[in-house]
Amino acid sequence: MELEELPANPVHKVKWKPPKTTETVDPRVVVNPRQAEALLTAVAPVGGRGRGPRLQAMFACMYYAALRPGETVALRKQDCHLPATGWGRILVDVSRPEVNVQWTDTGDAHEERGLKHRGHDDVRPVPIPPKLVKILRQHIEEFGVAPDDRLFHSERGKVVASTAYTEVWQDARALALTPAQVASPLARRPYDLRHATVSLWLNAGVPAPDVAERAGHGVDVLLRVYAKCLDGQQEIANRRIEDALAA
Repeated sequence: MELEELPANPVHKVKWKPPKTTETVDPRVVVNPRQAEALLTAVAPVGGRGRGPRLQAMFACMYYAALRPGETVALRKQDCHLPATGWGRILVDVSRPEVNVQWTDTGDAHEERGLKHRGHDDVRPVPIPPKLVKILRQHIEEFGVAPDDRLFHSERGKVVASTAYTEVWQDARALALTPAQVASPLARRPYDLRHATVSLWLNAGVPAPDVAERAGHGVDVLLRVYAKCLDGQQEIANRRIEDALAA
């Protein structure tokens, strides 16, 4: 059409509309802190030393720092400030999401990419609580880092495949949750740990711009996506409406 080689745009004749997609997070997937702790603890005994223990700190990053899986597998030691006491900091500047090799330029399923919703050279600083600092320090001491300085790697130093950590996660769910919870959407995917943390931050009263900065979202997207996960907000709104009606 741009070269004017067609007499008319044939796409206009297509009578199809893309199906509507759900943009908000399902609140049923969100775990509370006690459930998250139980899940992280349950990861350790899964699959022996070569699997569960290596992935425990990786899942902890998804929960305590709200990192996306692709950001977590790309995390390097040099990106982490891990003091002996107090809060630390992670600098997130690259992501390695797993995709079909046919859609990458290098043929690598974990091709390095810039951060989601950000410019290619942007860096996102994420403060991390002392508990995660301790977990990462112990992980580095026990398992070291890959040749390219990545924290999370297989026994051969390779990038952890999504099939590997998803399988461990499902086994951990079976250990940490009740049968009814296992059958439910609760924390069905490792990504749901990130949803739980962002929801926790918002419910704790952390200002939305700060939560958006930590999570790598725009404020408008953040509030739209997590609108249904703000526990107690409906009761607050109802109370305010009643007060207004009584005035």
